[in-house]
Amino acid sequence: MSSCAESLLSPALAEPFSDPAAHPWIALVVRPRAERKVQAGLSHAGLETFVPWHGVRRRWTDRVKILEQNLFPGYIFCRSAFDDRSTVMRQPGVDSVVSFNRAPALIPDHEISALRRALNSGLPLGPWPFLKAGDRVRIERGVLAGIEGTLVRDSANWRIAVSVEALQRSVAVEIDRDLIRPI
Repeated sequence: MSSCAESLLSPALAEPFSDPAAHPWIALVVRPRAERKVQAGLSHAGLETFVPWHGVRRRWTDRVKILEQNLFPGYIFCRSAFDDRSTVMRQPGVDSVVSFNRAPALIPDHEISALRRALNSGLPLGPWPFLKAGDRVRIERGVLAGIEGTLVRDSANWRIAVSVEALQRSVAVEIDRDLIRPI
């Protein structure tokens, strides 16, 4: 095998004096169900990738099976330098780079590390709506099902504030976060 071919296959040989960990993480938008194909292609090109796969139970009439699914369907993470952009964008299945104001959105290392730790913990996990204090939410289950309000954080507890606009008064009810959904 020629040294040129070796450098394309081995990330360690491709840039012997470069630290790939110094490159930022970016998020790529990929076509539906193309995460594995894109991940394999980028890894083959010598780029570090991360897709947060997790097991999901699926029940058929005759069996139960655990399938691996992406926690963020349609997205994969890639550690990439600006020089690698053509390699990244030429991969079959890659639609775009998540960007804001025409600049790639850089994903901090600590967020990728936290995702990896959560996945490796062995604890049950799954996708969750992105909620923050101040969001409008609706209670989906339980005795308060159907009530809408504003999500409020009170030290260690989550509450939903229900307001009576005419009186300019509110009541906060403590709730389990798994009972609510964003409006």
